Amino acid sequence: MKVGVLALQGAAGLHLAALASVGAAALAVRRPDELADVDRLILPGGESTTISMLLEANGLVQPLAERIAGGMAVLGTCAGLLLLATDVADGRDDQRCFGALDISARRNAYGPQSESFEAPLQVAALGPAPLTAIFIRSPVVERTGPDVEVLARLDGRPVLCRQGRVWGCTFHPELSGDLRLHRLFCEEAP
Repeated sequence: MKVGVLALQGAAGLHLAALASVGAAALAVRRPDELADVDRLILPGGESTTISMLLEANGLVQPLAERIAGGMAVLGTCAGLLLLATDVADGRDDQRCFGALDISARRNAYGPQSESFEAPLQVAALGPAPLTAIFIRSPVVERTGPDVEVLARLDGRPVLCRQGRVWGCTFHPELSGDLRLHRLFCEEAP
């Protein structure tokens, strides 16, 4: 299985290393032909409006929309979750939202980078040990649709969601050294 990581901005290298550590063939995706060569994709954190503009500049908007609509498994982390959301509060008018995950999210809702924090999350699908989640300028999920499964919450708010083959988390799993979420995403049925 080939797992791509959108490598236009953000911590793509850390995701690629995590994927390689769990045995996936990990590929950086910057162009449509690279996107066509992967079975699933991670949209990393970064700055969501910048990523949106880079998707446009690199001719990836339409191919990515088609792959997601066609059922490709995709995981959005932090800003990547915003790209997958139905709508985003505090975003720019021209900010791309693929509408693949029926949620409403608010950008940078946990505060500036100086207020970054770690928190243990209970994720039943990952076993009894808590997952250390790292929140850096993270969005908040304000609404989930009826088909969205909430896999983890923090202070009552969804922080890890799934709708079919589309996953989103408001934190940065690539920073903790805990590979369980990457492994679970890769092991999901093709």
